[in-house]
Amino acid sequence: MCGRYASARKKQELLEEFQVELDGVPDQVPGGELRPDYNVAPTKNVYAVMCRVPKDDGGESPGDEPVRQLRVVRWGLVPSWAKDPSVGSRMINARVETVAEKPSYRRALKSRRCLIPADGYYEWMPLEGKKKQPFFIHPADGGVLAMAGLYEFWKDPTRPDDDPLKWLCTCTLITTTATDKLGRIHDRMPMMVERDRWTEWLDPRVTDPTGLLVPAGPDRLEAYAVSDAVNSVRHNGPELLEPLEGDDVPRLF
Repeated sequence: MCGRYASARKKQELLEEFQVELDGVPDQVPGGELRPDYNVAPTKNVYAVMCRVPKDDGGESPGDEPVRQLRVVRWGLVPSWAKDPSVGSRMINARVETVAEKPSYRRALKSRRCLIPADGYYEWMPLEGKKKQPFFIHPADGGVLAMAGLYEFWKDPTRPDDDPLKWLCTCTLITTTATDKLGRIHDRMPMMVERDRWTEWLDPRVTDPTGLLVPAGPDRLEAYAVSDAVNSVRHNGPELLEPLEGDDVPRLF
C-alpha cells in the first residue's frame, strides 16, 4: 500500500518534465498552482498527467488527437457509478494483480490512465514491538517518480449542470509487490512507469496496457529512514525529507 508521498516540484518543472501540451491547472486551482506538499495524504488534491481529446462546446471529433495535459485530481478514486464520493477514501490503491478484473478499475485501465508525479513516497518498516520506522523512498538519480495511476469522473447528482463542481475527477495509484531491500520495509510499492513508456501508457487508444507495467529495477530506487513526524498530516515541510542520523537508525544494508 502507498498511503503517503511527497510532491514539491514547481508546476513549470512538471510541465517541462512531462512535455505537457495543455496546462489545465489554472482553471482548477486559485493562483494556478498547487503548493509544495511534503506529506500528501488520501483525499488531497494532487497533480496528474493525462491525455484527453479536447472538447469544444461539449463535442469532440473521432479523429481528434489526444492532448497531454496536467490537471488537478483528488486522490482516492470514485467510480462513475458510485452513489456518493465517500468511497474514494478507501480506493487510494489498485493492486496490479487484480486491476484488470475489479469493476472499480477495469474500465479506467482501458482508457483513463495517468501518471502521478512524486519526489518519492513513504513506507513504514515494522520494528520490535508495535513501533514502525518511516522511510522515504525516491529515485536514485534524483529525478521525478512517475507513478502509474488511473482516473475517473464522477457526476454529482445534487448539483445543477452549470455548477463548476458538478464533476469530480479522482485518481488511484497502482501498486505491485516490493522486492529486494524495499520489500524489507513494506511488501507493496507503487508501480512506476519508465519514461520510454509514458506515451503508450497515457494514450487512451491503447486498450491493453498491462504489458507496460513492469516493476522498478533493483537499483532504480533508494530509501532512508526519516522522522516519525511524517506520521501526522499536520506536519508538512521539507524537514520531513531529511535523513535520520545516529547509530540506532534502522538501515537496509
